[in-house]
Amino acid sequence: MKLRYTVTDPERTRRITAPFAVLFSPLIVVLVTAAFLASCWWVLMVKGLASATHEAFANPGLVLLILVVTVLSAGFHEFGHAAAARRGGATPGAMGTGLYLIWPAFFTDVTDSYRLGRAGRLRTDLGGLYFNAIVAVAIMGIWWATGFDALLLVVVTQVLQMVQQLLPLVRFDGYHILADATGVPDLFQRIKPTLLGLLPWRKTDPDAQVLKPWARAVVTAWVLITVPLLLFSLVLMVLSLPRLLGTAWDSVQKQYAMFNSGLADGDIVDAAVRLLAIAAVALPVLGILYILFRLGRQIITALWQKTRGKALQRGTALAVIAGVMAGLAWAWWPGAESYRPVQPYERGTLADATTAIFPAGATTGMREGQAGRTVALWPAGAQMPTREEPQLSMVLVPRDAGTSGTPGTSGTTAAPAWVFPFDRPAAPEEDGNQSLAVNTTDGSVVYDVAFALVWADDGEDVTTRNEAYAFASCADCAAVAVGFQVVLIVGQTDVVVPENLSAAANYNCVQCLTYALASQLVLTLDGPLSDDGMTRLNELWQQIAEYGRNLQNVPLSEIQGRLDAFKAQIMEVIENDPSATPVTGSAPATTGSSPGPSESATPELPRLHSGHGVEPQPAGTAPAATAPAATSAAPAPAEPQPTQSAGTSTAPAPVTPSPDPTTTAPPAP
Repeated sequence: MKLRYTVTDPERTRRITAPFAVLFSPLIVVLVTAAFLASCWWVLMVKGLASATHEAFANPGLVLLILVVTVLSAGFHEFGHAAAARRGGATPGAMGTGLYLIWPAFFTDVTDSYRLGRAGRLRTDLGGLYFNAIVAVAIMGIWWATGFDALLLVVVTQVLQMVQQLLPLVRFDGYHILADATGVPDLFQRIKPTLLGLLPWRKTDPDAQVLKPWARAVVTAWVLITVPLLLFSLVLMVLSLPRLLGTAWDSVQKQYAMFNSGLADGDIVDAAVRLLAIAAVALPVLGILYILFRLGRQIITALWQKTRGKALQRGTALAVIAGVMAGLAWAWWPGAESYRPVQPYERGTLADATTAIFPAGATTGMREGQAGRTVALWPAGAQMPTREEPQLSMVLVPRDAGTSGTPGTSGTTAAPAWVFPFDRPAAPEEDGNQSLAVNTTDGSVVYDVAFALVWADDGEDVTTRNEAYAFASCADCAAVAVGFQVVLIVGQTDVVVPENLSAAANYNCVQCLTYALASQLVLTLDGPLSDDGMTRLNELWQQIAEYGRNLQNVPLSEIQGRLDAFKAQIMEVIENDPSATPVTGSAPATTGSSPGPSESATPELPRLHSGHGVEPQPAGTAPAATAPAATSAAPAPAEPQPTQSAGTSTAPAPVTPSPDPTTTAPPAP
């Protein structure tokens, strides 16, 4: 404790804390304790902290508020000690503040409580922790009234304060609780011999027999519970530090941009607020870094001093330090997800943290009667569905045991085992075009590309389908399906009902991505193309086919735009060909003034259907999403009119950096 400063004298302390003594009524204590335990369980195991962390860092004013409330609650903690001492009949002394490390800290003189009995001393020791619980319950009430998730972080800060105070290895509340409970004033001198007394060959050590059996049991239980809990908290802090740094950096960048905007507009007040917000975001991160640095320096210094002149022990200590450094490098090494900012749709429970560290141990699948959770991602700015105005989606209905999907007969290589709870899409019909990417191999990327040009003449019905399906059930994998179909209708046709469908679904996937794009162009021609038009169309289709063969090297965000450009080029070829342009301007697109073309006018251009399986870089996490779409040709005026449809269904990764275009892994859409 540095820069100690006394705020109140004993008389003022007595007057200020007197009204709070009533909070130690047994009924109130029971109710507050029950509410506190229920709140902690709900926040840490049900609600989670991801949305609270995202909301706080997205609004640094909330971070500042949380810091202020946390600091004030530390002062309120001292009110608990003083009020408890007064409740037992003792007179609390002066209250003050100081600086502990980089954090404000408070203290209360309760020396007079030593004249109380054991129950009175324990009440005084526990009074501060009890007031932390009161703050947590009060914050839960404010959260219930306002709905600000960031306030839930205050509940966590209270828990962390309580855990810190329970540390029995320094003179915090835990030390005094343990000392007063066991009646051992020199507790520091007794912890080591008590633990050593647990060893079979040290049971008769005189130092281990000083305490009574029940006192030794209390000391042992306290250390065996508290120390592992603190180590677990330290490990979680180390492992979650990259995500915290990523979130803080993202928030600082946004605040810095608004700071520059405020300066440019001449708004000095707003600029000052942004600087304060940056400091509010940076302070917790700097505090964590300083604590880790200080702890590491103390451990290394202690090991170096204790192993002086002992070569074997020093070598062992250096090996342990090297192992710890390697573990930190593994935990903090930059990766696709390591420093991703916390997103509002994440939960952030303790179970989620364990799953993130040990994904192989996560429970997969659903059992009958088990509740499940899903995450739906919507584009920024899109209108959210409501009960009154729902949006189309696909529901996966598990099939009965023993029922298998319909096997595909497209003539491609054998598909992976069908593990999905819905039937395999039916094989495409004669003029149908289907791309089906199915990935069940961990750490891989599967592409399936199908490009086709279909001619319809002699009045035949146009019921062709263009389909793209991407399904994945694996870990760190991706499935990409792209179907591109051009339908050219020559002459008069009575039935024009083309369909364009796409679906992407992830099933029991961990950090996987599925992307399905179905793009279809339907054009009506009054007559067959000329020889020059066919030549131009053939050359263009060769380019399109080559593009499809190398699609795995194209960023997903560019595919749809490139296919739209190809559509525009095809339309230009048709529109500039006089033999395909209608003579009159009143006929619909499906009706022409001239008869159908000859056989030579509708040659089969190259048809592409290829599948690619390549080893990936890690793909982004994505939940299942589907958006099937269907289109049909519409009547058109005199000139050739296109009917375009691009049904796209993706399961987008929240944040996945686009890799270099030369890599084999698909970048995020």
